[in-house]
Amino acid sequence: MLLYLQKNNMKQLALTFTFAAVLSFFAAAQNKTSSSLDYKTSIGVKVWDGAGISLKTFIDDKNALEFIGFFKSGSTRITGLYEKHGDLNTEGNLKWYIGPGAHVGLYKVLTETKTYFGVDGVVGLDYKFGNLPLNLSLDWQPAFEFSGGGTFISNWGGLGIRYTL
Repeated sequence: MLLYLQKNNMKQLALTFTFAAVLSFFAAAQNKTSSSLDYKTSIGVKVWDGAGISLKTFIDDKNALEFIGFFKSGSTRITGLYEKHGDLNTEGNLKWYIGPGAHVGLYKVLTETKTYFGVDGVVGLDYKFGNLPLNLSLDWQPAFEFSGGGTFISNWGGLGIRYTL
């Protein structure tokens, strides 16, 4: 039992050290997007009914890919989205986006874990602060799951809070 606790504590210590090192790197690095309205890539969290890790990267000025790893109550869902962006204001820091995507999920149902997959859509707003390396997004992400007889899911989406690179 003591050996198990020591291994578990070492894993937590290593994970904490790695997270602190990565955070220090980003804090120390000069951020070219902190005073810009544009950004190439952003990483952060997406919250709604649970929480996830979100990575968004622009392919060009109007098109982006977003990847979300969502975790809640022993369930996990990985989603990939293609997003077409357009300006909502003349400054260019407020944008709308829309696009298709797909997901695969491992959901805990009673005592077993089941695999689900499906297609997604997304529509939302994206805001980049001009004087901070911070991006906010708010979206709705309806989906259709093919597994389990086919189910339409209308309550996905979330508030994204990301650090811009």
